[in-house]
Amino acid sequence: MAPPELASFARGLPKAELHLHLEGTLEPEMMFALAQRNGLTLPYSDVAAVKAAYDFTDLTSFLAVYYPAMAVLQTADDFHDLAWAYLLKAKEQGVVHAELFFDPQAHTGRGIPFGAVIGGYRRAIVRAQAELGISAELILCFLRDLSAEHAMSTLLEALPYRHWIIGVGLDSDERDNPPAKFAAVFERARAEGFLVTMHCDIDQPGSIEHIRQALEFGVDRIDHGTNIVEDPALVATVLERGIGLTCCPVSNSFVTEQMKSDEIVSLLRAGVRVTINSDDPAYFGGYVGDNYVALADQAGLSASDLVELARNSFHASWLTPARRSAYLALVDDYASAAGVRSAA
Repeated sequence: MAPPELASFARGLPKAELHLHLEGTLEPEMMFALAQRNGLTLPYSDVAAVKAAYDFTDLTSFLAVYYPAMAVLQTADDFHDLAWAYLLKAKEQGVVHAELFFDPQAHTGRGIPFGAVIGGYRRAIVRAQAELGISAELILCFLRDLSAEHAMSTLLEALPYRHWIIGVGLDSDERDNPPAKFAAVFERARAEGFLVTMHCDIDQPGSIEHIRQALEFGVDRIDHGTNIVEDPALVATVLERGIGLTCCPVSNSFVTEQMKSDEIVSLLRAGVRVTINSDDPAYFGGYVGDNYVALADQAGLSASDLVELARNSFHASWLTPARRSAYLALVDDYASAAGVRSAA
């Protein structure tokens, strides 16, 4: 187990979170509160029953619980409250900047207006900057198990809110849904000025081919992506381009045999911009600082290693160069104050 002083250092370390699904921060207590607010009945008797349902063995079993739970999100206030609760926790975990995924199709498909979804999220982001000193951006993710036509219509629906969305991504069930399926959607997104990332989930059928397709498209970042260690040529490509991988150790341990600590550390030692994130923390039981601690415990990482991971989080972010430099200085100052060597 990581020493208490290392755990405290890890949680307080200034960091960016780059792989966080806002819908994945729906804690059971909030699920019940929102259900009551909106006059809905949940298929669970209490919070303990909700947590008992979180017995995931793979990505598919997780998604089967994840999407139905979103039914409690009905109004702009609900989306605000969800994001605000996450941002409060993020503050406690050392997050100073976050780039947040949201899944509009999971809501518009059940009759919730796009404007209610993004309006609620945006209000929480503006509030977090003013009250918590956390900067945040939104990344619109397309659900890859729906059609490319549905993704394109969602992109067009998002255009009036272009100034609130920094980039687009691709998530949900990866089986038989390769990045190439959405080539035209991402081409249009590029033309509209969005940055691009794509999930390449761990240990999925065709993982390496999906990473290859994402790189051929010219993504700005890859989410998960640790299977890249299986192909040295692809590792060389992300090194050459400085592409970040948004790894999620704790969630990895739920959907595959272990948290992929060996792969993450191998990539870190090779100079790849691997970053540590929490994915869907309400379902996997660990926010981003907790993920730093879990990885340190599993892999025997030092405080200097954690500083390198935090620096990677800003290098892989979509911040402007000036803001990135300011945050990197914040990391180095924190490390110096703790007597920890920074790799800067």
